[in-house]
Amino acid sequence: MPFHRRRFDVQPLDPCEVMLASDGRQDFSPRAVAQAAALAGSGSVAVVTIAKIYGSSFGLPHPGLLPTKDEIAERQRWVEAAIRKLRAEGVSADGQVAATRRAAKKLTAVARGRGVSTIVIDETAVGRGLRRMIEGDVGTELRRKLRKDGVEVEIVPRAAPAPG
Repeated sequence: MPFHRRRFDVQPLDPCEVMLASDGRQDFSPRAVAQAAALAGSGSVAVVTIAKIYGSSFGLPHPGLLPTKDEIAERQRWVEAAIRKLRAEGVSADGQVAATRRAAKKLTAVARGRGVSTIVIDETAVGRGLRRMIEGDVGTELRRKLRKDGVEVEIVPRAAPAPG
């Protein structure tokens, strides 16, 4: 029986000015969506989020480590909501959900492929210390990877928690 690949949606490849990105750990904040709309002006925005693949088993893909249908559906809802908000502000937008192990590497590839000049990303919701060192900060990594390409990365700070 021959190996049969699943077919995925064709990902948008049209050039755009701004990319609204998420590492897949959290939804797009209203501040990030508003900043992307302001930076786009009359241009378009690419909305991209990541569905995390958690690894491999003995070097082979394992279905238990891939994102579930519920995780993919949740990410698609995030992207659709961000696109609706952008279109309500008069900005043209399209979006995609990408499945990968390395969020920063995939977001870098999408940014280079779409020819974006600015990326807007929320600050990573990871704590401090050892956990942040292990999981990393996607915004800072994107800034480092895209510095030579002249792409500016705008990291939107998370809102301070309400006291009490």
